[in-house]
Amino acid sequence: MIKIISFDFDGTIAKHTFADAFWLEGVPSLYAKQHRIEPEAAKKFLFEEYEKIGDNRIEWYDPGYWFDRFHLQTDWKKMLLDYRNNVEIYPEVPSVLKRLSKNYSLIISSNAKKEFIDVQLTQTKLRTYFDKVFSSTSDFHTVKKVTDFYAMICKKLDISPQEIIHVGDHKEFDYLSPQKHGITSYYLDRKKNTTGLYIVSDLKQFEKKILKRS
Repeated sequence: MIKIISFDFDGTIAKHTFADAFWLEGVPSLYAKQHRIEPEAAKKFLFEEYEKIGDNRIEWYDPGYWFDRFHLQTDWKKMLLDYRNNVEIYPEVPSVLKRLSKNYSLIISSNAKKEFIDVQLTQTKLRTYFDKVFSSTSDFHTVKKVTDFYAMICKKLDISPQEIIHVGDHKEFDYLSPQKHGITSYYLDRKKNTTGLYIVSDLKQFEKKILKRS
């Protein structure tokens, strides 16, 4: 019996606008000012450095790592607040969360640092719908590609893999990895490039599939 529904965050609950504003505009702007170079030159350099690390490594998600590496003289946590007006959620999210929270415990299982998630939950007033927020990078010092992340969540919640469903927009991290641990997972493909029994194009479609299971 399903007791818990787990949601990825960026690309699933929230659009990438906040993270993109921070990483693709804010950090390069700060670097350009500090090193007295053109913004486009800063972007080119930083984007190349980001790619050298890649999203399979924990450093990719950690502002502290990048700010230390580039000696950026700003508190990144305060900088997050400067970009909070860039937070956007997908239009169907509030109504879907409201309905599902009546019958299931809802949690977030994300690669994003907890500070990023907290700012967005506060800005959107969605925090009330979630019983727990798990950040693989903040809480377990790993990334979701590692199957143990989902095992750790099950252990923390004292549930079996058969009692939780996960949905997210990253095919490997959110769809394939949880399956390896025996968790039913749904791949959220908002671009509608793929179809399948466990593939949905928005959270309303996901909700319908959940209701059919119950």
